[in-house]
Amino acid sequence: MHCPKCRGVMRTYNRSGVQIEQCDNCRGVFLDYGELEALGQMEAQYRAAPPPAAPAWGAPGGAVHHHHGGHHRPHHGGVFGMLFST
Repeated sequence: MHCPKCRGVMRTYNRSGVQIEQCDNCRGVFLDYGELEALGQMEAQYRAAPPPAAPAWGAPGGAVHHHHGGHHRPHHGGVFGMLFST
């Protein structure tokens, strides 16, 4: 398959069960029918999940973290960041 934008070679990757085609040349991404919706559902589940538990006070090797209300989740771009980070 060739990229519709630059005619480069498209490679297929499996990211968390979703088939994604990405151009080796321009890094463009092509999604088949339903894959964008699947990624959207994964993103919603990721954002709805509770944040990871903070280490207990005085835990060996753990840094002290101060939280000022609300939930804190490290910003890594959510599911889309995980899928397209490589």
